[in-house]
Amino acid sequence: MALSAQQIPRWLNSIKLSSFMTALQLRKGFQRPGRALSCGIFAQPRVSSEDCFLQWGFRTYKTSSTWNSSQSANSSRREINCAQSTLLPSVNEPPQKTRKMPGLDPELSLEGLDDVPPLSPLQPISDEEAVQIIAGPPLPPSSVTLRDYVDHSETLRKLVLLGVDLSKIEKHPDAANLLLRLDFEKDIKQMLLFLKDLGIEDTQLGPFLTKNYAIFSEDLENLKTRVAYLQSKNFSKADIAQMVRNAPFLLSFSVERLDNRLGFFQKELELSVKKTRDLVIRLPRLLTGSLEPVKENLKVFRLELGFQQNEIQHMITKIPKMLTANKRKLTETFDYVHNVMRVPHHLMVRFPQVFNTRLFKVKERHLFLAYLGRAQYDPTKPNYISLDKLVSVPDGIFCEGMAKASVQDFEKFLKTL
Repeated sequence: MALSAQQIPRWLNSIKLSSFMTALQLRKGFQRPGRALSCGIFAQPRVSSEDCFLQWGFRTYKTSSTWNSSQSANSSRREINCAQSTLLPSVNEPPQKTRKMPGLDPELSLEGLDDVPPLSPLQPISDEEAVQIIAGPPLPPSSVTLRDYVDHSETLRKLVLLGVDLSKIEKHPDAANLLLRLDFEKDIKQMLLFLKDLGIEDTQLGPFLTKNYAIFSEDLENLKTRVAYLQSKNFSKADIAQMVRNAPFLLSFSVERLDNRLGFFQKELELSVKKTRDLVIRLPRLLTGSLEPVKENLKVFRLELGFQQNEIQHMITKIPKMLTANKRKLTETFDYVHNVMRVPHHLMVRFPQVFNTRLFKVKERHLFLAYLGRAQYDPTKPNYISLDKLVSVPDGIFCEGMAKASVQDFEKFLKTL
């Protein structure tokens, strides 16, 4: 029985959809051979012809508003059988002998294939494809240590090989965000070459970057400008390298700050240009640290301890650390040496190393000399004990050369304190 006029449009739409899906499968080269095609033109029917007919695209036929619900099941079955007998291939007929469908456009199967969207990540795959997938360890969304990101970051891996201690860097909250965003070739390599040209050795790069990892956020041209400024102030290349090693944050400060610091020490201490340069070479932290401890210690030397300006100049040029020493330590050392040991100001000026020594060491040796009757610090009298040797020589030389006793005697005496 021929299809009715109302059934023909739906039949054609079904044919086009089935043909399009078949062409799509052919174009993809049957990438998933384990999955069978939907029941269509080239599908082998698995069940009765009536069931296959319903899967083949005529479900809309039964739900159409124009379908006459009063038609008998026998009439419907005859129409289906007729359509199958004239349109569907036989079960035993090979695919290459399938008859051409009437009204099927040969160009239809290629129409719109370029607009086919890619496969969804949720697309089911076969077991064979699943076992071939190699998944790496997942990147942790958050962590309190950089160690969890080393396997995922080339930058972190190479920094570790350079000797950078990530366990110290990760204590800073902004460190991880900075380092994980850096590209080694673009952001780090040129900085390393600059530091090596500056005079930082390969073995020193790790400790330097551990302390000043933020140098990677600096503009390379600004760093070169700051080096050029120091060279203009007659700092040699070796001097600059030494200063950068001892004060890793030196190049992170602007030219204006460096210039202001040099001017402050030259004016406040009334030093010559050469002595100012020598001072900051020996203690470059004077250019990077706070000036408050320096100002406070200068007041202590002048007002509390009673040293003159020229005496202060002499002491700090020999022991620059006196400018940044703890105020309490300075006053306690001066009080003991001056009031207990009876050492005058001018002798402390000659031997300022006493301010750079632990006070308990000074006490132990002075008490041992006093016990032996040899605590004599006046250079105009016999058996003179120099403050310099008192605080600098090891115990063996102190005992044999100054105390005229054995080290065992000194150790026994210390147990009585």
